Amino acid sequence: MKFRILVAVLLLLGCRVYGQEPVIPEEMITDRPDETEAPNLVPKGFLQIETGGFFEEREENDILIKLTGYNTTMLRYGVLSNLELRIGGDLLGYKEELNGSTIAEISSGLTPLLVGAKIGIAEEQDLLPQIGLMLHLRLPFNAAEDYRPETTGIDFRFAFSHDLSEKSDLSYNLGAEWLDDATEATYIYTIAYGYEITDNFGVFAELYGDLPENSSAEHFFDAGFTYNLQKNLQLDAFAGTGINADQKLLLGAGISYLIPN
Repeated sequence: MKFRILVAVLLLLGCRVYGQEPVIPEEMITDRPDETEAPNLVPKGFLQIETGGFFEEREENDILIKLTGYNTTMLRYGVLSNLELRIGGDLLGYKEELNGSTIAEISSGLTPLLVGAKIGIAEEQDLLPQIGLMLHLRLPFNAAEDYRPETTGIDFRFAFSHDLSEKSDLSYNLGAEWLDDATEATYIYTIAYGYEITDNFGVFAELYGDLPENSSAEHFFDAGFTYNLQKNLQLDAFAGTGINADQKLLLGAGISYLIPN
């Protein structure tokens, strides 16, 4: 209920006054579909909705684990020119299989509610990158019992971006998280290369990973594309796999929409 109220408030904030012509920015930049978050913010007074789904397979001790994200949604609202508010949540399904037989299953459930902000720190200038900072809390109160931790999760990351040319860019993140009742920090990194094939169609490739304080590091790779149907409507799809991790396969697709101001 709390999540639906927050969504309704943001939707009302994002609605334009009747009779006004909508103003749409020339470029729409999303935090989908890769793991690398952009330092760019949603423009002041705009609401951006980013949603999609994914399927992941990984194997642990001969047990095949299948995780399905039926809906992963992030709402981003521009409060100031250098500040946006963020609310997100996922609806997940979980299954374990051994020798082709299901041994455990969770049909679906909500994950902890993500609330946070993105702050613009610096614009790109010469060799200096564009820089942003993201701060999030993962509130357990709305989560389904099977996905509910006992404590609130915390994460932060700095986002950087360089324009390599008119059609290509390099983005990367550095940060840390304390999730799922973990007492140790997990450091996170991402690096993504993007290339704009046409004005509407772009591709990317990405490396990312987790480095827990007291466990082995895991590294992953993915790649995908984005396609803009309109200036404020984007489709995406991606695929990936683990490099030295248990992940065997990751597939996903989504859509993002910037509500005109």
